Amino acid sequence: MPPQLGRLRAVLHPLLLLALTPLTSACAEDDPAQGIDPQAGLPFWAWQDASVEIRLIQRLPDQTRGFFIARGFSSESADRIARSCVFQSIQRNRGVGAAAPVVDLDLTQWQVTPLDDPKGSPRPLALKEAWDEEWEKAQESQAARIAFRWSLFPTRQTFRGGDYNWGMISFGLPPGTRFDLTLRWTLDGEPQEAILRGVSCASELVETDETAPD
Repeated sequence: MPPQLGRLRAVLHPLLLLALTPLTSACAEDDPAQGIDPQAGLPFWAWQDASVEIRLIQRLPDQTRGFFIARGFSSESADRIARSCVFQSIQRNRGVGAAAPVVDLDLTQWQVTPLDDPKGSPRPLALKEAWDEEWEKAQESQAARIAFRWSLFPTRQTFRGGDYNWGMISFGLPPGTRFDLTLRWTLDGEPQEAILRGVSCASELVETDETAPD
């Protein structure tokens, strides 16, 4: 197998497993849901209606560190990503066939509102375009930057009936932060909005005396 194909499979394989896992019945129509994702074993938050499904699954900071170090990032840059509240996201158009309404998603329209800060105000996500400028300044390799772009969810995407995609989303918040997430998209050009409340960034795992090695 060519080494480029092997690296691509390593990036896509864990994401494909999540993408092929359907939303559980806990996600009712027009209603946010929360639970434990059976594949990841970590909390998820989800929302769906007749036309769109959006599911966010926590990633532990150490998972994200290891993922990007394995793809050529320096430990410093991998740590910056890991500490920016990264979730795995699966999004799809639930319609079927050519007559299904077209869903247009633009992550620049999504907003996070931190709940632990009483003065917290809505803010944009930490999207791949801003990150890429940071990687250029940090002189990360071109191969690492390409792997990063492949791994993150597209900033803008059009979904026709049955289309779906998956990838990481960085919310730009410290580990353990709780926030409300405002979701926005258009359905055949008409603006739509929903809110996922009480989403929680994964915390750092802290070793205790019982778990620390001798």
